[in-house]
Amino acid sequence: MLVSFSLENWMSFRDETTFSMVASRERQHGNRVPRLQKYKTRILPIAAIYGGNASGKTNFFSALSFAQWLIVRGTQPDSLIPVSPFLLDSSAERRPSKFRFELLIDENIYEYSFAVTYKEIVEEKFVLVTGNSEKVIYHRINQKPSVGFNEDASFIKRVFESTRDNQLWLTNLVSLKVDRFRPVYDWFKDVLELVAPDSRFKPFDLFYDDEHPLFSTMNELLKQFDTGIARLGGEDVPFSNIPLSRSLATKLQEDVKEGDSVGIISEPGGDRFVVTRKGEELVAKRLVTYHPKTDGTEVTFDVRKESDGSKRVIDLLPAFLELSAPNAKKVYIVDEVDRSLHTQLTRALLEMYLSTCTTDSRAQLLFTTHDVLLMDQDLLRRDEMWVAERDASGASTMFSFSEYKEIRYDKDIQKSYLQGRLGGTPRILLGGALANRCLTEPNEKEG
Repeated sequence: MLVSFSLENWMSFRDETTFSMVASRERQHGNRVPRLQKYKTRILPIAAIYGGNASGKTNFFSALSFAQWLIVRGTQPDSLIPVSPFLLDSSAERRPSKFRFELLIDENIYEYSFAVTYKEIVEEKFVLVTGNSEKVIYHRINQKPSVGFNEDASFIKRVFESTRDNQLWLTNLVSLKVDRFRPVYDWFKDVLELVAPDSRFKPFDLFYDDEHPLFSTMNELLKQFDTGIARLGGEDVPFSNIPLSRSLATKLQEDVKEGDSVGIISEPGGDRFVVTRKGEELVAKRLVTYHPKTDGTEVTFDVRKESDGSKRVIDLLPAFLELSAPNAKKVYIVDEVDRSLHTQLTRALLEMYLSTCTTDSRAQLLFTTHDVLLMDQDLLRRDEMWVAERDASGASTMFSFSEYKEIRYDKDIQKSYLQGRLGGTPRILLGGALANRCLTEPNEKEG
């Protein structure tokens, strides 16, 4: 689980901003908030991030994506690190971008942080949080390490000498098969799932296969969500026939392991395919939908012919089913969860997931949204609702509604938010020539 995430000097986030999933003292919906007995705390299972356009929501999402990429894949020798510092302050361009995570993994909390520039990792720290104390496992500052784990001096020297200036120690330690660091690396690799509005390459379970245990559940939900789809299906297609760029085809060859499946879109608005590795070969199926006809038979549709809303449901249902599964440990972060969805449908997906959450749950869902109808305390707690806001200097901050003492459990948050009393709404400045024209032009119907 994600306990907290801090970022600084990344895109619109100039100053350090901390996003926390630690529950406040409020009791609302307490029966679905996971408890950590060892740490005497509770971690929230869900968080919604609101805010106006260009407030920083997607920049927050991109920071997580960058951190995941740097840890799991990393840089090539001599390559620059693709950081995106705050550009509206010339001094920020020279400062490193900083990231800090607190993660719950197998009932232990780890703190992992790093600071980077275009050229190098300037600091990296790995800490095990043990109850009320912390144990620093290693701390690297300007390529000078200090370690707190038991290894002989020759091994430490080998790690130090083999780690490039533009490479994280964590990434190199895992490549050297030091298993004690594997849980944190695997959290970024296998637990954290980022779903962007236009994702073309993402994990996808084989829900079109009638042997899959969730095949019937997936198809029943497609019916309940009024998509008109009776079921999903797949038609065999040679992998070489999929219209992909060479770079994406190579990425699939490298990343898809035995038994894994990924969903891809051949082009924006194009056909959807599911690619699976079987032995040394990648096999593909073109995703299709089946609709019922009045005579009781079915007709096949290409998925690209479905409505945007139906395609979004097909994209999101695997995530919600995986989150809702018993003993789930995935952390899904969805940017613009409500894109192309009716608000009642989005709410139904959230309620489906929340109905499975208990004090023993270890899955999480974070999402950004503009849908203020989801800003409802019957659905979400105050500490589960966050707002991103951009100030006059262009810098973004984030805060939780639980920081407002006057917001009671029975308060209409939607009304206060839309009135601008809680921040996070767009500053619409309709003025100048456009406003004058709207006010002075005669109405055509009036002649």
